[in-house]
Amino acid sequence: MDLVTLLQSVPLLATLVKSAVPAAFGAGMGLGQWLAALPPCRNQVFESATYLVCETDPKHFSIELFWKNKDGDLYRSLHNLRSAQQAMGRTMLFGINAGMYHPDLAPVGLYVERGEQITPAKSGSGTGNFSMQPNGIFYLSAGKAGVRATKDYLKRPPRVDYATQSGPMLVIDGKLHPKFRYDGTSRKIRDGVGVRADGVAVFAISDDVVTFHEFARLFRDQLGCPNALFLDGSISSLYAPSIGRNDDFWNLGPMIGVFRR
Repeated sequence: MDLVTLLQSVPLLATLVKSAVPAAFGAGMGLGQWLAALPPCRNQVFESATYLVCETDPKHFSIELFWKNKDGDLYRSLHNLRSAQQAMGRTMLFGINAGMYHPDLAPVGLYVERGEQITPAKSGSGTGNFSMQPNGIFYLSAGKAGVRATKDYLKRPPRVDYATQSGPMLVIDGKLHPKFRYDGTSRKIRDGVGVRADGVAVFAISDDVVTFHEFARLFRDQLGCPNALFLDGSISSLYAPSIGRNDDFWNLGPMIGVFRR
């Protein structure tokens, strides 16, 4: 975490410290354990826009993809996903849409859930954001998170537990997507995911309309992600009870749910 982010987080951290430290240390919890137990989401300002950012270290959090339940019924919403997990005795810390989908809510491109490939990768040309090359894949493999451009992923496909394809890539090996323009005029609500060099997965959703260039700079310059992937635009949705966010506006296809290990 850089100095700016730390300073922006001071009010939230102060409140958490005041309420949580006595109980934590009273229960014999060390500082590292207490920090790992903090809510993963926070508000963040970058340049002139505000965002909600959720940092998830796979060592402490289980990051999973969901589309249909065990009976083959679509979850359709973060609310339904949370309720289904709650019925199983699991508390979802936050959830976010996991990429683009067809009108029938089926995933566009590669989708892997619990080690099973549901739909194959899509590498051909086309129209729209998904096909703005390079697009990419967010994946979980053996407890580690990654983001890679699709062509690079397919050259050396890892054995994955979960994977979702979307596009375009926002940041590729520390560089912004070559087709993004600093003076771009397309401004929308956007959400995406990046992975820091230390392996922490970082999810972000904008509260304000932003350009691709602005959103990509957030991941590279503020969040420290050398690789980051755009998930979607106008339908971007987040469930994060720790900060009072509960979007339930759209029917969603694949979703990401995060749980404490």
